[in-house]
Amino acid sequence: MKIALFSDIHANLPALEAFFADVATRNTDAIYCLGDLVGYNIWPNEVIDEIRRRGIPTIAGNYDFGIGRHSDDCGCAYKTDEEKALGKVSIAYTNEVVKDEQRAYLRTLPAHIRLEFQLNHDKLNVLLVHGSPRKVNEYLFEDRDEKSLIRIMEQADADIMCFGHTHQPYHRILPSVITEDTHYRHAINIGSVGKPKDKDPRGGYVLLHINESSSIKDKDSVQVEFIRFNYDIEKAAKAVEDSPLPNEYADMLRNG
Repeated sequence: MKIALFSDIHANLPALEAFFADVATRNTDAIYCLGDLVGYNIWPNEVIDEIRRRGIPTIAGNYDFGIGRHSDDCGCAYKTDEEKALGKVSIAYTNEVVKDEQRAYLRTLPAHIRLEFQLNHDKLNVLLVHGSPRKVNEYLFEDRDEKSLIRIMEQADADIMCFGHTHQPYHRILPSVITEDTHYRHAINIGSVGKPKDKDPRGGYVLLHINESSSIKDKDSVQVEFIRFNYDIEKAAKAVEDSPLPNEYADMLRNG
């Protein structure tokens, strides 16, 4: 089975359209969205409508959670005063332009999606979250302590945990010992379609490959493919500059 996973579109319609065009060429069996449809650009309603029209199972990101409740807090954990000031403009603008029907959709999105596979006498549990199983806006960066990451996954009963939120893709294989067998867990950050933060401005998503021989005992039996695709970055950046949103968000799109 080939599963496409994407996240963190952040109202970037040109990036989302390019993602759909790319993923259509990949012969996928399923597709899931891990949230943050809105914020930072001018097309929140259009992005929501495109995902709804395709019937894509979607979970709530922290920005979706805030906008769904008409909150002035996106749960973004800004660190500097400048980031906080820019963020206030973004969430105020998004709250202003999101329509009632689209807001109601955001408000009712689930927090997690769990998939359970029965393969080779093993269960293989796949958990889809936005930030972490514990909190929608918890950042799980690649340098997270291994013991901490294993503990999070064990408590969530996740053999494969896929998430976004940091906008920085990675795949870590984590061995945890059960009796005499090694139990391998996979922590997968799927990156961002519409607002990458890894110095590569192209959109990104993941193809998760699970086959009939995939097992928690074989670390190589689960394959993760990171896809990057081009889109009209300048169109998305100019849209920011022609709106009340801060120009800094346009620069972020250009620079990744």
